[in-house]
Amino acid sequence: MALEELKKYTIIVADTGDFDAIKTYQPTDATTNPSLILAAAKMPQYKQLVDSTVSSSATLEEAMDRLFVAFGLEILKVVPGRVSTEVDARLSFDKDAQVAKARRLIKLYADAGIAKERVLIKLSSTWEGIQAAKLLEAEGIHCNLTLMFSMPQAIACAEAKVTLISPFVGRITDWYGKKLGVSSFDRESEPGVRFVRGVYNYYKKFGYKTEIMGASFRNTMQILELAGCDLLTISPALLEQLRVLPAEVPRRLCSERASQDCPDSAARSLNEAEFRWQLNEDEMATDKLAEGIRRFAADAATLEKQIEAALVAKSSA
Repeated sequence: MALEELKKYTIIVADTGDFDAIKTYQPTDATTNPSLILAAAKMPQYKQLVDSTVSSSATLEEAMDRLFVAFGLEILKVVPGRVSTEVDARLSFDKDAQVAKARRLIKLYADAGIAKERVLIKLSSTWEGIQAAKLLEAEGIHCNLTLMFSMPQAIACAEAKVTLISPFVGRITDWYGKKLGVSSFDRESEPGVRFVRGVYNYYKKFGYKTEIMGASFRNTMQILELAGCDLLTISPALLEQLRVLPAEVPRRLCSERASQDCPDSAARSLNEAEFRWQLNEDEMATDKLAEGIRRFAADAATLEKQIEAALVAKSSA
């Protein structure tokens, strides 16, 4: 089946906070974010996990940190690789605050006996997020830069020696579909897929070690067109479609072909002003980065209200 074929070329990562789904599809890694944790926290089967986190926390901030790590710890029981745990998107423009939060999360994992090599700290691909990642990587704390929509972001992450980036395929295609008034694209013109291919070829041609993990997929075509990408993070619904899809999966991305497929003659480097200007000139990336930060921040705030109510109930009991 297509899923097993895909695993020959690409590391499969589950894009969910649902432990049962992770067990079903047996990915190597798993990713979480505030939206996924919010969805999982509402599931009856995880009520005990949420309650135990609240009961062991004195403040809302402590409870939120512990909850994210608690889900990560459960995920690490069923995946052999790494889990990505996200720093609050509301800190996306504060380098020092992101660094402090990342260190706090890593300490909570360490207190639970988990080595930092099994954790990826997720940060938004803002200039501040990338600079926070650069500092953290120098300390041996590995980072996953998310909300990735443009080459300036990808180049800055590679130069910062970030462990992994997550370009958002589906959201890129959504934006161009709305802009152009089309409901679908063919394989060759699919905007999100083309972007990830470009980043992949650029990284491989110039020898960057940063891994590329395609994310935010809308359909199996987008996924299969990126067979060979370092990693792909996929929702349970699409994992199920791939599991039952009786299709051969040819490799689409290959490091040996990267040099001929990448048009750049030399690697690029960006200072802060160049990064901000080039990102500003990319309407799609500017829109989707801001929207993504707002969306994750809103879901984090909603989750906070749920946890705060539980803390109040605990204190008045």
